[in-house]
Amino acid sequence: MPVDNQAESRAEQIWANSYPKHVRRKIEIPAISVYDIFKETSKKKFNSTGIDFLGKKYTYGELVKIIDNVASFLDLNGVKKGVRVALMVPNSPIYAINFFAMARLGGVIVQLNPLYTPKEIVDEIRDAQVQFIITTPEFYSKLTSIDANILSKIFIFRIEDFLPSIKGMLYPMTATRRHVPAEIKTDNRISTFNPKKDYGKVPEIPSLDPENDVFLIQYTGGTTGIPKGALLTHKNLVSNAYQLKEWVPAEILERGSYLAAIPYFHVYGMMTALLLPVLIGRMIIMVPDPRDLGVVIKALDRGTDITFPGIPTMYHAILHSGKLKVSKAGNLAMLLSGAAPLPMELEKEFTSMTHGTIIEGYGLTESSPVVSATPIASSARRPGTVGFPLPNTEVRFVDRDDRKTLLPDGSPGELVVRGPQVMKGYYNNPAETAIALNNGWLHSGDVGFMDEDGYIHIVDRIKDLIIAGGYNIYPREIEELILTMENVEEVAVIGVPDPHRGETVLAVIVPKVGSSVTEKEVKAFCKEKLAVYKVPKIVKFRTSLPKSIVGKVLKKELRDEYSTRD
Repeated sequence: MPVDNQAESRAEQIWANSYPKHVRRKIEIPAISVYDIFKETSKKKFNSTGIDFLGKKYTYGELVKIIDNVASFLDLNGVKKGVRVALMVPNSPIYAINFFAMARLGGVIVQLNPLYTPKEIVDEIRDAQVQFIITTPEFYSKLTSIDANILSKIFIFRIEDFLPSIKGMLYPMTATRRHVPAEIKTDNRISTFNPKKDYGKVPEIPSLDPENDVFLIQYTGGTTGIPKGALLTHKNLVSNAYQLKEWVPAEILERGSYLAAIPYFHVYGMMTALLLPVLIGRMIIMVPDPRDLGVVIKALDRGTDITFPGIPTMYHAILHSGKLKVSKAGNLAMLLSGAAPLPMELEKEFTSMTHGTIIEGYGLTESSPVVSATPIASSARRPGTVGFPLPNTEVRFVDRDDRKTLLPDGSPGELVVRGPQVMKGYYNNPAETAIALNNGWLHSGDVGFMDEDGYIHIVDRIKDLIIAGGYNIYPREIEELILTMENVEEVAVIGVPDPHRGETVLAVIVPKVGSSVTEKEVKAFCKEKLAVYKVPKIVKFRTSLPKSIVGKVLKKELRDEYSTRD
């Protein structure tokens, strides 16, 4: 993208006048690793509670000892600097401990959603060239069919070891009770962590280059809808944590606790509900499954001055449950929303009930993930916008066709972003990296504009990505699967508005001539091979799909048609 010093100067001048008064536009970000964040906080907050997991509390000092022991366990099993290890664990101390143990070893985490099917797991570990995985017994059954040549070691951590007061119970009161642990005694790939065992000398912390050494491979559809592994370095993640710290006023930052209900395997959850609270030394109240609304609400009712990173679907569910005590909700320190657009009506209703303010962030997996955020002060907010770029972050809007011509303020174009949180590239995919990154600028695939006061508006998505309940869903994956059905001629998968999930998945199918297929058959077929949130919730049938003159399916026409139907 060409440099336009005049445009840069104009944007910075606008933000200088509109930026939150307590936030510095430029900040110093230390050249440290992700583990250094935990190490420094644990020194300062050694006796303070770091994690509250279903009533079991761990101080930062206790976590240091456990993390060191887990690091020794992983080291003995071959995890060294640069080794890629898949982490498939729901929100729990197991996730946080392995996250920082891997950071201590200089390893690379490949995030996996526990809801994935075996096929989806294999696709990602093959692409990332992973041979080790960390998981719990509840999800082991998904790994039994994976060949040992693909997955050579499985590290098992038992949840009951982290809840000694209810030994033998697995994720009480959570949706994970649906997962029955598989028999694992005969699998010679298994190494089970024993918290009572001393695994010996803690390995030395390796020398790291925070700017170039990757810590996280986070899969995303990027701008083309084909899942790719975004390479997030230590510097990327550390930078975004410090940028968010700067955004929050000290009087909010220095009090209360964080409720971690959004999944850690999502980069938004990992950043706002784990790395940020650890950076500022707060207690994290962990909820294993965000679908257990009762547990989430009880946690909100129980505490005071809670910061709650959520997603629109969760806010919708809480609002319509009628179970949150308004008197307690008034004690919420800060409400965050991300991962999907927040409907203005939902924001209005929720803030009216709780007398709180929801801070909406905009971001991408490729930006670790936060690019911009709305001001904390309600008086400075502008409905329908995603606020201003975070400190040290530049945002511009370029022509959607040539992807380089800078557009004037108010003119919709593709949002491009540059900053220390922008990824290094995509794993083993130089072609896609070249498309996404241009001279340090990340092409978002989103259309928006900056208004006269510097507020960022997002008006559309270039890509066909569907965001349902905070999950990224890629239509092409579902389409290719449905096309393998015997009686299906054509299919187009789109996202349509949904009052609870934000969007939901709709499949438009053209059956083969002389044959038929039912909605029930399509859903059953998809359910066998896709995570539940990807399965089409609505299936429509028609004799043809609208197409351009060159044969491209016009999904916008389908979205317009089905989004306006009752």
